[in-house]
Amino acid sequence: MQSPFFKSRLFASIALTLLLYAFTVPSVLFHGTLERIEDQKSAEIPSFVYGLWNHYQSGRYFSHSAPKAAQNDLAKMIEMQAEIGVASAPIWYVSLEAPNYPKDAFPEGIPVYYHFDGFSGEVHEMNTINHYIGMDPMERGAPHLRAFAPYVLVALSFALLLFILYPIKVLGIVPLIAAGLPGIFLGFYAYWLYWFGHNMHDYGAFKIKPFMPTVFGDGKVA
Repeated sequence: MQSPFFKSRLFASIALTLLLYAFTVPSVLFHGTLERIEDQKSAEIPSFVYGLWNHYQSGRYFSHSAPKAAQNDLAKMIEMQAEIGVASAPIWYVSLEAPNYPKDAFPEGIPVYYHFDGFSGEVHEMNTINHYIGMDPMERGAPHLRAFAPYVLVALSFALLLFILYPIKVLGIVPLIAAGLPGIFLGFYAYWLYWFGHNMHDYGAFKIKPFMPTVFGDGKVA
């Protein structure tokens, strides 16, 4: 009969594999790439980053402004100044629907995907919409958390590896931390939604009362 510790190590191995592939590896290897692109220092991007981004972006949503010929090709996306998202797997998704975004032209509305280390999707379009009600751009939210995300993921991956290799009871808390990551993210996400909805600026063309954006389900802004 298999011991409980053997089973826990088996599940931890599966979790570590998923964590490494979906989050840790792309977050670490793509770290700083968007900043180099923004600063027009694309020549400093390591060559392997292009293949990494192309691989992880396969089958994902691209901004409607991204030329078809450039999609799934980071070099072309940079050349055509298309909107580029981070390479890691998204962990949350929101979509805005409005009369000025008809279903036939925008079947998915205006979607934005949230990652541990950044954003993807219609980030520029969403920021433009938010500007009209005096709301800060999304990049203002959790800047330090997003910057430290790759380091946290590396530390958690290493701790999971230690748990798998060494039967030390104190390391039993590591899988619980890994399992709690979605809840931790949702907690910070809800906090920043509240912050955005209660710290709007006067430059907005439309004035609305402070509000709490919807975390789950459908919500109405105005």
